Amino acid sequence: MNERYDCIIVGSGAGGSAAAYRLASDGRRVLLLEKGLELPRDGSTLDVDKVIRQGIFKSKEPWLDRKGRAFEPEEYFNLGGKTKWYGAALARFEPHEFEAEPAHQCLPWPLAYPELAPYYEQAEELLGVHRFEPEPDLRAIVGKLTGNGAGWHARPLALALDPSIVQHPEEAAHFDAFASVKNLKADGQHALLERVQHLPNLAILTGQTVRDFIADPDRSERLIGVRGEDGGEFQAETVLLAAGALHSPRLLQNYLTTTGLAERLPCAKTVGRNYKSHLLSAVLAFSATPKTDLLRKTLLLLNERLPHSSIQPLGFDGELLSTLIPGFVPRWFARTLGHRAYGFFLQTEDGSDPANRVVAKANGAQYPQLDYDPARLPAAREEHRRLVRDFNQSLLRIGLPAAAKTIPLAGTAHACGTLVAGHDPETSVVDANGKVHGLDNLYVVDGSILPRSSRVNPSLTIYAWALRVAEQLSRREQPA
Repeated sequence: MNERYDCIIVGSGAGGSAAAYRLASDGRRVLLLEKGLELPRDGSTLDVDKVIRQGIFKSKEPWLDRKGRAFEPEEYFNLGGKTKWYGAALARFEPHEFEAEPAHQCLPWPLAYPELAPYYEQAEELLGVHRFEPEPDLRAIVGKLTGNGAGWHARPLALALDPSIVQHPEEAAHFDAFASVKNLKADGQHALLERVQHLPNLAILTGQTVRDFIADPDRSERLIGVRGEDGGEFQAETVLLAAGALHSPRLLQNYLTTTGLAERLPCAKTVGRNYKSHLLSAVLAFSATPKTDLLRKTLLLLNERLPHSSIQPLGFDGELLSTLIPGFVPRWFARTLGHRAYGFFLQTEDGSDPANRVVAKANGAQYPQLDYDPARLPAAREEHRRLVRDFNQSLLRIGLPAAAKTIPLAGTAHACGTLVAGHDPETSVVDANGKVHGLDNLYVVDGSILPRSSRVNPSLTIYAWALRVAEQLSRREQPA
């Protein structure tokens, strides 16, 4: 293409959609490139069999784990990225979670909470965050948990859901891990891109896999654009990476290697390292009576004895919960159990270790590698073990026997940290403004920049970070 843009954005998830919204609104000439296509609106994205059992919308991209075994991360390539599938929980990180905590292997942010707070507010307004009253079943369970002296306390969970969703049971029961058909869940496409897609200065191209960056022939520290898998080239003054924590570092690794910058830039050795995704477990609490709550996912449970952990209900109905019950259980019995169960999602901040990393091609292997081992994070692993044990014991004391299931390596919904932000190019990849150390015009606006992942879902923080980076770019370089 002959047209030259002010900005090219690679990826349309939380960071890519937020950056595109801000830059296009400010009059910048923006090209948004998305590897996947727009999702269908025929109801298939709400179908439990298609989405969960068959997994037809997942990427199916093969990877290797740290031992060289093949697996498929639960990634999604579509317009709106993983925000189309996320559980809509939009909680802020706490102010102290922007600071270093060596005992838990937590890195510091290069900025403090007050610098991100205005963008949290912007993101919450754009995404239409709401809080819902807890429903009868959850209210009864949480009332017993918080009153049994075990230290649990609850607070409302901010959700990117339209209040009218409760009038659409098929959507209300299937918003967590499903893509809304009626736009009742605020995702990157619906809440942000659709606000600006009519603008003549924004172009959105789907089905466009970016293969590599194009270097300025006179200075490899400056990019002049990107090259697609089909050989097509797109040029821009600035490139913003938003492909996600598993994919953005691979593009940067390849560029640094092919240009020789891997030997010259101090940040090169950190690219792909410090992968985080939370330590995650699902817990099913079983009751003698059926559970009839619709949304379910309305409260956050915390415990001061477990300061890096949180618990939220799964927004799963009985049909969905039955899919978490092991396959050796007869399906009729699994469905019976599912309708008498309440699901909970337990997460612990996992800290950073440079050995936990993404490698574009490990030792010449055919596939990329995700080398991650929770044993490298002993404090986080021990807290998560106590979280699962204490919560299960608390449930049992109120008459709800429970079973826990660890979310495996393939569960990459909260993947972050592989292009970590910081002041020091020796230990970080991007600076406090999102620019890659040592490169003139490459910025990162996805979850890979997160130095810490907090004890809650990272989506709102990614939206806020991208809005901040894009606003600063707009202020510094107004369109000609």
